[in-house]
Amino acid sequence: MIKRILIVSIILFLLFVIGSNLQNYLTTVALSFSLFSIYLFHLVAAILVYVSVEIVAEKLPNQAGYAYLTLMFFKIGAFVLIFQSSVFANENLTQMERIGLVIPLFLFLIAEAIAVSKLLNSK
Repeated sequence: MIKRILIVSIILFLLFVIGSNLQNYLTTVALSFSLFSIYLFHLVAAILVYVSVEIVAEKLPNQAGYAYLTLMFFKIGAFVLIFQSSVFANENLTQMERIGLVIPLFLFLIAEAIAVSKLLNSK
């Protein structure tokens, strides 16, 4: 269990470093929010979700999938609450800002889903 958590955490951290640096390098327009904080939120949330699903899968293996879905809703809600003033206060987001929000979301969502699916298939 600890080994899987460490491996997933390292992979997510590498995704954080590579994704944020690459997107910062390729973004030519100044964004109205901090791209680093968006990536950091997704990193921390993905690690917390995976650790929580790992614990639930250890105790109640049949309920781990439901725990993952519930944690996804909490993650989205926390994102909206935390970034409400910096991201969602601006009604007219440019195309680059929209892409800047969606890329980290999907990167970490895909990585999370792969890690959780491998965990659930092994149980």
